[in-house]
Amino acid sequence: MATTGFYTDERTFWHSTGVQALFLPVGEWVQPPTGSYGADTPDSKRRFYNLAVVSGLTEKLHMPRSLPVTREDLLRIHPASYIDRFKEVSDAGGGDLGDLAPFSKGGFEIAQLSAGLANHAIDDVLTGKVQNAYALCRPAGHHCMPDRPMGFCLLSNIPIAIEANRARHGLGRVAVVDWDVHHGNGTQAVYYERADTLTISVHQDRCFPPGYSGAEDRGAGAGAGFNLNIPLPAGSGHDTYLHAFNQLVIPALERFKPDLIVVASGLDANGVDPLARMLLHSETFRELTLLMKATAARLCGGRLVAVHEGGYAEAYVPFCGQAILEALSGETTAVVDPALEMFSLWQPGERVLAFHREIIAEQAAAIGL
Repeated sequence: MATTGFYTDERTFWHSTGVQALFLPVGEWVQPPTGSYGADTPDSKRRFYNLAVVSGLTEKLHMPRSLPVTREDLLRIHPASYIDRFKEVSDAGGGDLGDLAPFSKGGFEIAQLSAGLANHAIDDVLTGKVQNAYALCRPAGHHCMPDRPMGFCLLSNIPIAIEANRARHGLGRVAVVDWDVHHGNGTQAVYYERADTLTISVHQDRCFPPGYSGAEDRGAGAGAGFNLNIPLPAGSGHDTYLHAFNQLVIPALERFKPDLIVVASGLDANGVDPLARMLLHSETFRELTLLMKATAARLCGGRLVAVHEGGYAEAYVPFCGQAILEALSGETTAVVDPALEMFSLWQPGERVLAFHREIIAEQAAAIGL
């Protein structure tokens, strides 16, 4: 039996942030053209999948077909007013109901399928079909608020999947670790006053939402102390991220003792992403995945699910994703990252690293870690 599940669907690559191909409205049988998307193109995700295929890695993975989430699943997170309005605008040709989250005709059904990939991945891990899993979701979800979309995110994929599996399996404590370069504000909003879900976001300081840092936001009410934001300075690289995870993320997880760890796996902290200014490379994502895998093995029987979020460098995201899949599955392929040597030379010097470690130490002291 395969150790790792990989959940994807060609239909999710047809989600469009534009509205037409040539003079034809996008949707139904009209595939969106590559050049109409802006930053959020399908190509980074499709090329991630294709690299896994041509390397032979997918032959070692469990790859079932997934179903869309249901209206009942959506209503656990989103009010009926938002769901109905999203469906109405989607059927009418598309639009934008929030902040920088446009969609074309059929966007509602594609978003349901995207959330369904995350739902299926968690279900398979909880039922023991696989040890761990990666859901290649598109559109992403971690910026979506309960009542409005934001930043390319139309439904709150991870909370929808978590709550569906709580209803189905009685799932208990869940930790969501978000390493997307942008703050996971939507996931934070869903769980901010709840103690059953620990939300951790490691992100570029003040990048997106614009001007947001979040270091002081620790949860409220019953959720006080169950939200952890780790804003890192622009230019933080491999060593800074590993240090932040070892000093802040892992101790927080050990204190929380989750039954499941979910990674919001944005790959936009890579060194050439157009929407951020971090310096990570494929080996960073491999090491972070191995660290999370080892932590899950200690704390929750190895139950670990990664759900894809952002990542906009079309040529480089595939190498980061390949590294994650190899780390999850324990398989090695012949794939070589051609940019790794160059990115390794871009890392910050010792003086900058020392400054970053001071920031992390201050954060750890402030929250008692």
